[in-house]
Parts: sequence; structure tokens; C-alpha cells
Amino acid sequence: MKKSPITLFQELLDIMDRLRVECPWDRVQTLDSLRYLTIEETYELSDAIIEKQYQEIKKELGDVLLHIVFYSKIGSEQQGENYFDIADVIENINEKLITRHPHIFGNVSANTSEDVKTNWEKIKLKEKGRTSVLSGVPNSLPAVVKAYRIQEKTHGIGFDWDNVNQVWDKVQEEIEELHEEVRKGDDPDNLEMEFGDVLFALINYARFIGVNPEDALEKSNRKFIRRFQQVEQVAHSQDKQISDMTLTEMDALWDEVKKHEK
Repeated sequence: MKKSPITLFQELLDIMDRLRVECPWDRVQTLDSLRYLTIEETYELSDAIIEKQYQEIKKELGDVLLHIVFYSKIGSEQQGENYFDIADVIENINEKLITRHPHIFGNVSANTSEDVKTNWEKIKLKEKGRTSVLSGVPNSLPAVVKAYRIQEKTHGIGFDWDNVNQVWDKVQEEIEELHEEVRKGDDPDNLEMEFGDVLFALINYARFIGVNPEDALEKSNRKFIRRFQQVEQVAHSQDKQISDMTLTEMDALWDEVKKHEK
């Protein structure tokens, strides 16, 4: 018979308690030393999700859960106001979910996903210490993800375009401004800023058409890598070094690879 989630979770807590005492590596870890490992685990989970590798997703979720338990164990060893344990972590998220879902646990009306997101941002803004709707966007987020989250959050309080055509017009406007700056060619800082504005506008357009720009770009990255590596393989099968080939020759192989994909 399969063990219950509660039983399994308690086993994980017990294992963590023992590792923290008996394992030389686990014993010396700190919140800071685990941070970069957690980032790595999160990206590994992201890779598994993009590739739809469900068994890997299961494993990577376990790794992320381990980190949550590990952080909580370290927190339980702290003194005074710095103290927290796994119960505090779970209690905090339970309270947050109840507070931010008044349409489920209260008397607020929310009939669509957009209604829920709008209520969520308004509630967050009222919470203690929130001075801006953007204060919850981590500074260290990758730029594409950060732009997307900024736009989502300002959308949540009504600061947004009315329709997708307006957003596309803004994309074209920003591209023209970039072209003008390229034509001038006298200020690298302005050129960088205008290029950034184009990316920001495109990310906004992606949001309006229901595309996650980070996922889309990553899939394009992987497609390019896959195709280019196939080009290299074809060149090798023809006893050629790709670094010695002309652009025309490489383009021909690229087109051949694309044709076989279809």
C-alpha cells in the first residue's frame, strides 16, 4: 500500500534531521551556501517542464522540496526573531492563499482569471511594507522574465493598453526609433536604450497574444541548437569541417536540415 503524503513528508523531515547531525556536508550548509544550488535546481525543473519529461519533473520537484525542507531546518536552528521552522513556512503560505483568494474564502466576486489576478495585486499592495505594485518583482530576475512580470503587475491595477493593435503600433514605433538611432550612430547609450525599448514592447505584445516570451525564446534557442548541431553532423558525414565552409554552403545544409524536420 502506498504511504500517505503526510507519512512521507514526516519521513523527509526525519531524514533531514539526521543528515543535519550526521553528514559532514549537510551539517555545514547555510542559507547562503544553498542559494545558488536552489537556483540550479529550479532551472533543472524548468528544463524538464519545457521538454515535457514528466518523470524528470517528478524528480526535480523532489529536489526543490528538499531545499525547502533544508532551509526550514536551518531556520529552526536560529535564535530569537530569526527562528522559523517548516510549520511556520507552511502556516505562512496557508494564510497567504486564504487572504489572497477572498473569492473562495470570503465574499468577493471573481468570475474570471483576470478578476483573480486583479484582486491578487490589489491585496498585495495593501499588505504591510508594500509601497509599490512593483516592489515584489525581484531585482535579480532574468531581464525577459522581469519585463513580463512588471507588465503583468501593472496590468493587474489597470495600467495597460486597451487592445492588441495598440501594442503592435507601439512595437512598430519603438522599431522606428531604434532605426533612427542606428542611422545617427553617435550615441551607444541611446542605441542600447532604444533596443531595450523594442524588446520591452515585444514582450508586452507577447503577453497580449498569450505567449510567454521566456518560454518562446528558450524554445527558439533549443531549435537553433538542434538544427545547427545537425548541420555540423551532416558536414562531418561529408568529411568537411564546418569552420572551413562558406556561408552559402552552411546555408544549404541548414535548409536541408529544416526540410527534413518538416
